[in-house]
Amino acid sequence: MKSRKILIAVLLIFLVSACLSVFILRHSDQQTVEIVQNGTVLYTFDLNDTQDQIIRISAPDGGYNLVQIQNGTVCIAEADCPDQTCVKMGTLQSDYLPIVCLPHKLIVRFAEDAS
Repeated sequence: MKSRKILIAVLLIFLVSACLSVFILRHSDQQTVEIVQNGTVLYTFDLNDTQDQIIRISAPDGGYNLVQIQNGTVCIAEADCPDQTCVKMGTLQSDYLPIVCLPHKLIVRFAEDAS
């Protein structure tokens, strides 16, 4: 009886986790992206109307990030931070999971809906 309750609890936790993962990782309908550094919006652009380009963002400590816009997607293609987490995150896809570079205080995110 006790093992049955544990099994039911584990299954419920798994189902809730799976549902939250799908919700958080679903592709965004937004196309307006912001590049924010240390709380200041540096760039805002619409992925549908922006040509392929690479934007170099300099950090106050002398470091840098290269933000790549290509084929309607955006990612951090290169950075000189030690852990490279921002580069490994890949393309921006979710409203709930921005691309973040903590050493350079940089965030690449979908803009909040203005309406």
